[in-house]
Amino acid sequence: MKKFTIKGVLDGFRSSVPQPVKPDQEIVENLRPEHFQVKKTFRHGFPHQPTAVAFDPVQRLLAIGTKSGSLRILGRPGVDAHVRHEGCTAVVQLQFLINEGALVSATADDTLHLWNFRQKIPQVVQSLKFQRERITCIHLPLQSKWLYVGTERGNIHVLHIETFVLSGYVINWNKAIEVSRKTHPGAVVHLSDNPLDLSKMLIGYESGQMVFWDLKTKNAEYRCHSDVPLKSISWHHEGKQFMCSHTDGSLATWTVRQVKPTNITHPHAKTTKDGEPEPCKPIQKVEWKLSRSGEAYVIFSGGLAYDTTGRTPSITVIHGKTTTVLEMEHNVIDFITLCENPWTSDYQDPYAVVVLLQNDLVVIDLLTPGFPCFENPYPMDIHESPVTCCAYFADCPSDLVPAFYSVGSKSQKKTGFSEKDWPISGGEWSSSSSGYNEIILTGHADGSIKFWDASAGTLQVLYKLKTAKLFEKGRTRSIDSEEDPLAIQLIFLCPESRKLAIAGSGRHVVLFKFKKVESMSEVVTLEISLTADPAKEIESSSDHDSPAGNTSGSSETKNNESNQPLKVKTGLQKRAAGFQATLVCLTIANSGEQAENITALSLNSSYGLMAYGNESGVVIIDIVQKISLIVLNTADIGGNTDPCQRVLRSPKRQDELKRENEDKARSPSTDQLTMCLPTLKQVQISFAVFPDSKVDSDKYDSSFQRSRSSSMSSLENITTETISCLTFADSYTKKSDTSPVPTLWIGTSLGSIQTVIFNTPARGERHAHPVVVSTCNGSTFKLKGCILSMFFLDCNGALIPYSYESWKDDSMESKERNRSQGKCNSRTSSPSTNTQVATGEGFEDRQFVVLASEKQARVVALPSQNCQYRQQLAESHIVIKAEITSLKDNVCLVCYISNGHIATYSLPSLRPLIDVDFLPLIDLSFQTTKHGIVDPMLSIWGHQLFVNGDTDQIAKTLCFSNRGHGLYLSSPTEIQKFSVSSQFCGELTEMMGDLFTGHDMPEPPKESFFKGLFGGGSRSLDREELFGESSGRASRTVAKHIPGPNAATENMRERVTTATGEVNVAHQMVLERGEKLSQLEERTGRMMSEAEGFSQSAHGLMLKYKDKKWYQL
Repeated sequence: MKKFTIKGVLDGFRSSVPQPVKPDQEIVENLRPEHFQVKKTFRHGFPHQPTAVAFDPVQRLLAIGTKSGSLRILGRPGVDAHVRHEGCTAVVQLQFLINEGALVSATADDTLHLWNFRQKIPQVVQSLKFQRERITCIHLPLQSKWLYVGTERGNIHVLHIETFVLSGYVINWNKAIEVSRKTHPGAVVHLSDNPLDLSKMLIGYESGQMVFWDLKTKNAEYRCHSDVPLKSISWHHEGKQFMCSHTDGSLATWTVRQVKPTNITHPHAKTTKDGEPEPCKPIQKVEWKLSRSGEAYVIFSGGLAYDTTGRTPSITVIHGKTTTVLEMEHNVIDFITLCENPWTSDYQDPYAVVVLLQNDLVVIDLLTPGFPCFENPYPMDIHESPVTCCAYFADCPSDLVPAFYSVGSKSQKKTGFSEKDWPISGGEWSSSSSGYNEIILTGHADGSIKFWDASAGTLQVLYKLKTAKLFEKGRTRSIDSEEDPLAIQLIFLCPESRKLAIAGSGRHVVLFKFKKVESMSEVVTLEISLTADPAKEIESSSDHDSPAGNTSGSSETKNNESNQPLKVKTGLQKRAAGFQATLVCLTIANSGEQAENITALSLNSSYGLMAYGNESGVVIIDIVQKISLIVLNTADIGGNTDPCQRVLRSPKRQDELKRENEDKARSPSTDQLTMCLPTLKQVQISFAVFPDSKVDSDKYDSSFQRSRSSSMSSLENITTETISCLTFADSYTKKSDTSPVPTLWIGTSLGSIQTVIFNTPARGERHAHPVVVSTCNGSTFKLKGCILSMFFLDCNGALIPYSYESWKDDSMESKERNRSQGKCNSRTSSPSTNTQVATGEGFEDRQFVVLASEKQARVVALPSQNCQYRQQLAESHIVIKAEITSLKDNVCLVCYISNGHIATYSLPSLRPLIDVDFLPLIDLSFQTTKHGIVDPMLSIWGHQLFVNGDTDQIAKTLCFSNRGHGLYLSSPTEIQKFSVSSQFCGELTEMMGDLFTGHDMPEPPKESFFKGLFGGGSRSLDREELFGESSGRASRTVAKHIPGPNAATENMRERVTTATGEVNVAHQMVLERGEKLSQLEERTGRMMSEAEGFSQSAHGLMLKYKDKKWYQL
């Protein structure tokens, strides 16, 4: 008897399951892991939750720090650098090293960081973390190497900028205040040098105590005290007076060495009956600047009266005797007065004020009457209305950018701005670019769509489309309290035909067509019923006997009117140049119910068809005849309903269509697929998505199933079938097909894929004859998880471009209108011109379809429908986004996974290329209101369930595009671009602008003869002598030095520099020795010549007197 084993049973199962047939010849795949590098490239938008701002008046650069630790350095348009502190701690204060290409930042964890931005990407050189005290204030005098650091305890430390070592010189709070004072003065809120005498420092404490400290004698030379807590101090350039702002809304002017203020004013307070000023809000900051003409500018924020209702945040400018209050739209975080002269001891000549608001950046022109604002050249208004979805098109047609700019410039005429140039003009913009155009579309909560030019590392708005103009204002009420019914949820743009389809929160879909000129037209409206229960819909239709697809001229029932939040404006309307609406589809529901959110949207201009779906089903629209062709219901998924039992009805006759056109109403009864019910005018089909005879499915995966539905009441929603992906393509649906036919591939949230076939009439007869739809012969597949994307490859593995109808200018009626059907990528060829892939069963496959879900990906050969390759994309996690991107004339599948990784796979083999950690999902969770909801049942298995569209909303703002480009919404106000191409990442540095450029430092003010004679001029200070080695070293417990990330490189560089110096010294010594030897040789030669001359002279003398007698001498 044969021994029974489990292994034998498993082997039997394996042998019984048909294995996928591999092609006889493997397709050559050129992409390798070294071709990929995931890197963040450019960030655009307003820094989210700003906390600090600084300005370099010589380099003309602006730095903004945020609550999350981000640091943005801005110059002229195109010069924009973004870096981030480690630990993501909030930036408290920023201080430029003026004209030195460096910046000091203080963070909330009491750490000082020195940034170097002489290179294109700023880097931290070194850091210093205070261990015992909290940093509250920093100050760096102009051209000084010593930074003053004020703390919460009231002490002041001195830090050497170059070495980041604390000096032994410390100003303790108990030595700064009077001996008689019994209370702590509070935290240090202000530090500054006296413009007249640099050896004197003014210290401002939170309690109102002010100390004039002599750095040389280490004593308090002068003290004064205010009864009101202090907020800020600003010096007069002569150094004899200073102005303070206080928490009671007052400004106090003090003269040095006087105990009491010379003047106290409440700029915005009215005098009460008791003679006292009314209570006012604190003046957070004041700046006192003078121009060479003698005009003074006193600029401050806050100070308005408490009881003044309706007052917005403001900046007040007191110029001479004129007080101007400039109201702001958001809370004021900080402001800086921009001056021509950086020296505090001279006239500053202010010319502008940079105001950092909670959600905006405003620059005020001080030299133009009325103080108008400069027009901001940066894309700081991305969040003007909250961003709800994005679309990204890299390497798009070159004529799109000028076309969008042309229509946008006509409608965006801005007035009231200053005519002067933008004052933040530092850095140099890089002339190198990628060589192709990039366009970004952002959908917003108010129903607007913005078109951005994202080429060459910049972001400029081209055109703004407002969908709210299509609807009556009184009808735009919200279906649920959390979202605006006009909010854009899905965007589908066909760049070649310039047709745009959008889906909104009001369960509406709008189709737009681009026109260069304005026109008068009426929008056709279709009301289409998508319900979860087809039986209820049949009953409802039988009772009311009213079509669900009404046009704009049709009447509505009261029930539909109460359920539909939007009503389209009827009649002829003036349409501005640009995208003009031609069709609006409104989704209606049964009485007392709400329609589901639209979850998928697709458009094909060549077919003239549009499709969209939700939790209840999918509808296909003929955008040429503007009628609803078919509604497929998903309520009976997995049931026994046979869609082939439906009865096809012949299309309407020509005379009927003509009669309806004369009445200006189109009936949806021209649908091509209907039930055998004479009273039912709306076509609505319930179908089994995967019949048993055609399903290509995996075994039941019990580890994970999730819902992408809009409701989250219970576990019942997990099994709800939702339309998640729609793709039009020329493809094969049966194994016996010999040529591709127009099809729609429908993917659902449970991994089902169903195809719908179209029989489209000839192009010349498109308006007269209807499109015939068939659901009987479509192929069916099944994957694990929600279907995310579907793409088609030819037999050589090249991406098959979608078919499209080229855009034509309707205004040029005199010219011949030729419609050309083309491909969006010229380098790929049609599958019909390629050789077929032969399989073992004798079929000749001409296509591959790439199916990607949250869990796995498959490559299926068509028409044989054999699964050629499969790959598990995620085990315990899910794929958030999966798209195909082109790279080095090849294509690959790129995925963003919920564990924060980006993975790429070669096509068609699905061979893994890279899997790198990129972006934690928690960084994108600001877009959702319910984070990581854990279902009690699935938590037993240890799996987290994301429901209510948490990851759906993230997927709407995370995009992949051509050439390895991608973007995501990094904060509610910023867009972050990234790339997976190593080639582009290598060229990125060249595309970035230069932050630091060479500028001469302005000359310091010259002292007059009489000021120098009588000692009234500015006095210098040798800080090195005061704070250097002679002052000793600070205690190691005060602060901890943290080397920068490039410390090892710096150390190596220092060692190399030292070794080079030593070699140079040795070389110099050798040279000096050689010179001395040369001199010695010369001297020796000279002595030899002199000796030889002496010998010759002696010899001559000897010969002269040789023969003479002694008496002859």
